[in-house]
Amino acid sequence: MKISVILPTINEEEGIGPTLDAINKKAFDENNWELELIIVDGNSKDKTKEIAWNKGAKIIVEPRKGYGRAYKTGMPQATGDIIVTGDADATYPFDHIHKYVKQLLDEDLDFITTDRFARLHHGSMSVKHYFGNTVLNWTMRILFLMSVHDSQSGMWIFRKKALEKIQPIEEFNDGMPFSEEIKIEMFTNKQVKAKEIPSMLRAREGEVKIESFSDGIKNLKFLFLKRVRN
Repeated sequence: MKISVILPTINEEEGIGPTLDAINKKAFDENNWELELIIVDGNSKDKTKEIAWNKGAKIIVEPRKGYGRAYKTGMPQATGDIIVTGDADATYPFDHIHKYVKQLLDEDLDFITTDRFARLHHGSMSVKHYFGNTVLNWTMRILFLMSVHDSQSGMWIFRKKALEKIQPIEEFNDGMPFSEEIKIEMFTNKQVKAKEIPSMLRAREGEVKIESFSDGIKNLKFLFLKRVRN
């Protein structure tokens, strides 16, 4: 079995190394899992691509902007049976992904999303960011009747075949709303076995890229538009 780890990057030279190094390669070997590392890079001007390349990652340069655009480009090129996503800033627990993959397999799930709020490390989320996330979480839960506590989590573990059961990947939003949209598609599809599991969020390495207010408004508008279209 092959596991593909996909990371969207842009100027993440401080975090990309620790993120990739955190993966428990020994656990992968013990389970006879092959590991594929994919970096979808938005033309970084620092050493992000060089560091990732030296650690064995495949580099895909995607000049078109957008968080969702990076995944829309990277996911079809992944050759693994299972895809794992996350940010390249060392905030997500990549040292736990072998446990998450095992849970996906043991429980015969198609899609897992992680709840960062289960364990927020000191400095991992500002008060403003926390408030914005809370508003988005409740909005998604109410509009789509979903029992998901973290609508914006970027760490997902899923079978690549699950993408065939939802809307075509190119129809997804190119921006930050991609994160909530993939959860909506997976959790509201009766053919998909989806689950949210407790996880954590650590303080990031490097410069913060998210524009909390503008991205939050975009995500909120998207939820209402998605609800109307559905």
